[in-house]
Amino acid sequence: MPWKRILIAAGALSAVALLVLVLWPAALAVDGAQLSTGAMQVTVDDQGETRSHDRFVLSAPVAGRLARIALHDGDAVGENQLLAQIAPLPLSRRELDEITARVASAEAIEREAQQRVRHADEDVAQAGREYQRVRKLVQDGFMAPQAVEQARNLAVTAASEAEAARFRARAAAADVKVAKSGLGGLRAGAQAAGSLVPVRAPMAGRILRIPDASERVVMAGTPLLSIGNLGGLEVVIELLSSEAVKVAPGMPVLLEGWGGNQALRAKVRRVEPYAVTKVSALGIEEKRVNVIADFVDPPGAIGDGFRVTARIVIWQADKVLKVPASALFRCAPAWCVFVVEDGRARRRSIEVGQRNLGEAEVTGGLSAGQTVVRYPGNDVTDGARVRLREKL
Repeated sequence: MPWKRILIAAGALSAVALLVLVLWPAALAVDGAQLSTGAMQVTVDDQGETRSHDRFVLSAPVAGRLARIALHDGDAVGENQLLAQIAPLPLSRRELDEITARVASAEAIEREAQQRVRHADEDVAQAGREYQRVRKLVQDGFMAPQAVEQARNLAVTAASEAEAARFRARAAAADVKVAKSGLGGLRAGAQAAGSLVPVRAPMAGRILRIPDASERVVMAGTPLLSIGNLGGLEVVIELLSSEAVKVAPGMPVLLEGWGGNQALRAKVRRVEPYAVTKVSALGIEEKRVNVIADFVDPPGAIGDGFRVTARIVIWQADKVLKVPASALFRCAPAWCVFVVEDGRARRRSIEVGQRNLGEAEVTGGLSAGQTVVRYPGNDVTDGARVRLREKL
């Protein structure tokens, strides 16, 4: 009997232990990360575009027929090299008659102004003689003293009107010169209608783009081609105005996504003082500010108008305690993490300094070597049993 009881009791205890083992909650599998010290950077990231610092858009100086441009995009050109030729259009009779009439009108106005000057000079002379007579009569006692003041006022007024008339005559003479210069330009254009007007390169560089190299009739001011110096490339980065206020000249820039294996170094030269309104792909109006950066490393095969991904370093340190940003979560006004201690998750309130997309600087509450839970879910609570997943 005692042995039977012992066996029954042992079986019952085994069943209870097996039931407890089955119903006991398993430890949560979590991803962990060990805190360490190292270098850290905080950057402002956005898309940028390269452009030639010295870029010129050459336009047609006159209206006429453009001869076919024999050059191509990317061709090297020298300073003052002939790039295009334009045959000016012949003048119309209406244009010549219009300018001639303007000259005749300006000359008539000038003659009228000259006559007014002579009339004003006569009035000045007459006022002077009248002033002398009145002054003599007042001295002899035949007129009141107020008459001298009135005569003097009339003389001064006449002199002022004569001076104003002379200024009007000068303005009329200047208008005549302007009208005659227009007529001379038309006559010179008519004489040059059979010749070609050259378009030359203002600097040595490369042709960036020729919109249309075909022979055609162009108006004055029509863009013909763009020329630039690819040895002086710069990067234009369009930042949100809320991000641009964090950037200052001299900050380092890392250029990625340009097609090479390594990031190229650049440096911020200028933050433009005005913002422009841009509409995003989602239809949201944004205020964008251009940040101009100069290459520090050679740009290599990068040309004008190439797109890059720019990372502007606004803060960096060589040795800081870092925690993955995926381990942080808000707890009241502070930041918290779950620290793995003896197989359990312990919530800790920490102090955070600088942050970027992947890491955050820990200024208090943690120490190097501790393990924190990454991506904590709602089932991870203070004191919960956890186990770390094995890293693949």
